[in-house]
Amino acid sequence: MASLGFYGGVGQVTGANFLLNTDGAQFLIDCGLIQGSRFAAAENCEAFAYSPKDIDALFITHAHADHIGRIPKLVADGFTGKIYTTDATKDLAAVMLRDAYTVMTYEADRYGSPRCYEMKDVTAAIALFSGVSYNEPIALKDDVTAVFTNAGHILGSAFVTFTRKGRSCVFSGDIGNVPQPLLDAPTIPTGYNYLVMESVYGDRLHEQVAERNDLLKHYIVETQKKGGTLIIPAFSLERTQGMLFEINNFVEKGEIKPLPVFLDSPLAINVTGLYRTHTDYMKKAVQEQIKGGDDIFAFDGLSFTHTVKDSEEIKREKGAKIIIAGSGMSHGGRILGHERHFLEDKKTTLLLVGYQSVGTLGRLLNDGAKRVKIDGEDVRVRAQIARISGYSGHADRDQLIDFVAQGGENVEKVFVTMGEERASLFLVQRLREYLDAPAVIPSLGDVVPINF
Repeated sequence: MASLGFYGGVGQVTGANFLLNTDGAQFLIDCGLIQGSRFAAAENCEAFAYSPKDIDALFITHAHADHIGRIPKLVADGFTGKIYTTDATKDLAAVMLRDAYTVMTYEADRYGSPRCYEMKDVTAAIALFSGVSYNEPIALKDDVTAVFTNAGHILGSAFVTFTRKGRSCVFSGDIGNVPQPLLDAPTIPTGYNYLVMESVYGDRLHEQVAERNDLLKHYIVETQKKGGTLIIPAFSLERTQGMLFEINNFVEKGEIKPLPVFLDSPLAINVTGLYRTHTDYMKKAVQEQIKGGDDIFAFDGLSFTHTVKDSEEIKREKGAKIIIAGSGMSHGGRILGHERHFLEDKKTTLLLVGYQSVGTLGRLLNDGAKRVKIDGEDVRVRAQIARISGYSGHADRDQLIDFVAQGGENVEKVFVTMGEERASLFLVQRLREYLDAPAVIPSLGDVVPINF
């Protein structure tokens, strides 16, 4: 009998890893890193609960690390099948996986963290990727067809719908927030029998969506007035590009005076180059702006800092400035050096524009910590900590409910995953009460029989 296996992204936001077994073929959906926990490095190196060599194909919803980060480990452990994803995700994943290997080896050398795989496994994994277009049917083993549709979360992100003998199962990956600066709204799947969905914001609404541009502009102008530093920890993929697009528009429309803006992340710089390549994934209005001659990732005052030396020089820049750096949750990357240097300054504003996972420095700062440790150094937090939730790449509670309301008329089971326990429980309750949907929260390692 066919079944769904839940091997990651259960009971927590990160580590997405699901297995669709038709009893004649096995298809893996996402293979992501566990992030945030102090045990994460060791957990990511653990053996898989299934045999990687028996997996027929892997499907990737998008290129964030918590959805792709363990692919080289999967290959090292014997997986040799095709990896299907969109063309944009294929290109982004290659950059992200190489960067992740660099980070892993650095942490292994500096902190004694385990190494889960080698560079040869990254190279072998990248060679297995096969890019496809949205809505392009993929014929698979055991009479299964798969198709990717726009998820509106990041560039190239997709829902995956598997169909067999007139029945279908959808894996949401991450569902995009509406509206997004660069992307169209998600194309919501309909008529499915089973749904595996995320719940990152299952218990919360995104306030400030309508006001987010004005709020960002406010924090920039405020920084200019006090001659301070605006630090934006941003995910290298999508959030950074969204911020650059917004600031570009402010500058070019004359809504703010130009000021030094430093994109201090080699990964984000490389990813931004791929955004320039894959403009066909952006919303029509943005495409028209680009066709009209606007380089949306270039404006007066913007600098890309490629080297560590360039990064160190930023703190010597006098007057108002903006620093955009990774990682988005402040659990690594160049952002740590800037936070260590600037958080004690009252003229600094640290602006959080994305989800902050439990256990990360970003979460501590979000929750109001007055002192934090950064690379072993005790840092007093005197900076203003500000938040704009409206820039989240994830659908909020009402959007998640609407996702099921619009597409789940035939649904027999909704599996709520990829969320903290409170968020998942809240969403399940709402789906049951509002839609009478048969929603459940699976446990890690569950294998659930399905009629597929």
